[in-house]
Amino acid sequence: MAEVSGMVAASAGARVWVERLTLTDFRNHARLSHTFDARPVVLTGPNGAGKTNLIEAISLLAPGQGLRRAPYPEIARRGADAWAVAARVHTPIGPVDIGTGLTGASTASNRAGRTVRIDGEAQSGSGILAEYVEMVWLTPAMDGLFTGAGGDRRRFLDRMILCFDPGYRTRVNHFERAMAQRNRLLEEGVRDNARLEGLEIVMAETGVAMAAARAQTVAALATMIEARRDRTTASAFPWAKLELEGELEAALAVRAAVEVEDAYARTLASVRERDRAAGRALDGPHRSDLVVGHGPKDAPARQCSTGEQKALLVGLILAHAELMAERRRGAAPILLLDEIAAHLDAARRAALFDEIIAIGTQAWMTGTDLEAFSALGERAQRLTLGEYGTPQ
Repeated sequence: MAEVSGMVAASAGARVWVERLTLTDFRNHARLSHTFDARPVVLTGPNGAGKTNLIEAISLLAPGQGLRRAPYPEIARRGADAWAVAARVHTPIGPVDIGTGLTGASTASNRAGRTVRIDGEAQSGSGILAEYVEMVWLTPAMDGLFTGAGGDRRRFLDRMILCFDPGYRTRVNHFERAMAQRNRLLEEGVRDNARLEGLEIVMAETGVAMAAARAQTVAALATMIEARRDRTTASAFPWAKLELEGELEAALAVRAAVEVEDAYARTLASVRERDRAAGRALDGPHRSDLVVGHGPKDAPARQCSTGEQKALLVGLILAHAELMAERRRGAAPILLLDEIAAHLDAARRAALFDEIIAIGTQAWMTGTDLEAFSALGERAQRLTLGEYGTPQ
């Protein structure tokens, strides 16, 4: 079993894990209820059985829109106008009952928000869930992360940041709202300096804060990746070289944040006509990118083979999970790994399972072939879904 440097594998009392899960009218699941222990969970079954739907439901026990980022009304089972996810979750502060869903009234009034309850008490939004549950996920849609658009990598990085800084989402929302309002004023031909300047100040303050949080997270990840590399020189998962590309991030490396804010606000004021012509803001954290390299090969990740990219991405996810566990005194996040066996050979699958056990996470792994998870043995629990999503 792999050793975890700088941390002790989480004890059962400190771990974050789902003990009971109940789904109602969620995707293809009319009703599903099951109990679990703290071990990793292997979900198998034929295509269309609802394995990904089940881990999507678990992802909604954390803040945000879940691993598919689907509009909430679309999650309801066909013919239903509401859905619900209920779970008993063990957290570092004790077991809690979490309920979330969309009511028929919410759907009818076209409100996109979902309801959230903690131990039966209604909450104002999903952000409160960050105090109880932390999750990291990897899905097949992320296999093209290194070759796709920069926006995908920004969202990937921003999701990582949220695990350490729940308030980051608020800053992102304020930046995006101010930018959208500025874009609209420019499109409408408004030249009211005071109105534009007020929005640009908000963009500068929140945008620089976003860039600083990204830089701090990338630096922390790089440190963990270095520790993992030094610990295991022949790891099945290559170490990644990380770099942030962005004007604000570069400026923060050599100047104080307040100076970068002032400079960014001046830039926004000076390029209004250019942005008016473009129909959008061309400067800011929404243009930054996370550049990933394959460390052992000293090559850009986008130039690596599909298998190498998958292994690199898995290694990055594991480094993030280990960093989170280290910062939470051994309480590892829940890992959601959809179709994780794809593109991984038997040796890498076995290495992944060893790392999952060492980190101490209740990882949820899906696949159609139960044999692909045989190396886990009794270290994991198994749930097989039938053709229509019923447990077998």
